[in-house]
Amino acid sequence: MSDLFYNAAPQETRIAPARKPARTYPTHKPSKVYLFGTCVVDLFFPEAGMDAIHLLEREGIAIDFPQEQSCCGQPAYTSGYTEQAREVARAQLKLFRNDWPVVVTSGSCAGMFREHYADLFKDEPDTLAQVHHLAARTYELAEFLLHVCQIQLHDQGAPVQIALHTSCSARREMNTHVHARALIAQLNQVQRLEHDHESECCGFGGTFSVRMPDIAGAMVQDKTQSLLASGAQQVVSADCGCLLNINGAFEKHNIPLLGQHLASFLWQRTQAAQEPSA
Repeated sequence: MSDLFYNAAPQETRIAPARKPARTYPTHKPSKVYLFGTCVVDLFFPEAGMDAIHLLEREGIAIDFPQEQSCCGQPAYTSGYTEQAREVARAQLKLFRNDWPVVVTSGSCAGMFREHYADLFKDEPDTLAQVHHLAARTYELAEFLLHVCQIQLHDQGAPVQIALHTSCSARREMNTHVHARALIAQLNQVQRLEHDHESECCGFGGTFSVRMPDIAGAMVQDKTQSLLASGAQQVVSADCGCLLNINGAFEKHNIPLLGQHLASFLWQRTQAAQEPSA
């Protein structure tokens, strides 16, 4: 289905922004970053947030995690509640005053910062300047590890076959699937398997799954059946909203797979085996 269908809103229609030129990345790692954990990570996948911190700290980067952070405003924005989305966005803009990069554990939330806040504040020049400053230093986690940290991963795990899922908005706006594939390719004991529905939405789509549960349910069934048919032993994704939906469908239909956030997968794979205690 088209982007227009997914972003249809009661008050107005959202059109995905045009593809921008390739980004220029810093040549040196920063000493400190902000981490925006996202509300779904905070509520349902806190281990993914902690593993993101572990990965960044191992690269010698200090983390600032503003305790007042909440939602990025995307659910309200894509549902057409512009004023409410703007109120949420204002609260987030106050949190990142220093010039440090902002690393986000979800491509769709990073896309909200980088692509859509400008639309929310297009009629407020002073706020728009803050938005552009935030957008210029916002990175999805996999993008940041790959292009800014230039991380080199050393696989410590057993051989495994995995399937990758990327949220449709993160795929369009942030190229998260490309970054995740490149990181996974560094793990010499991990084989990434292709599956038929990799580029398709899992059916979550934020409020879409609430407003159209029958269609969303059919979509996640297609997605989970495709993942199962791939022969993968595990599913990996960089977006916890999708994982929440996919894992729920796995459990509901007794499919013997489990989805894990990319941060947790990378951290666990790159830890040396612990010696048994005496």
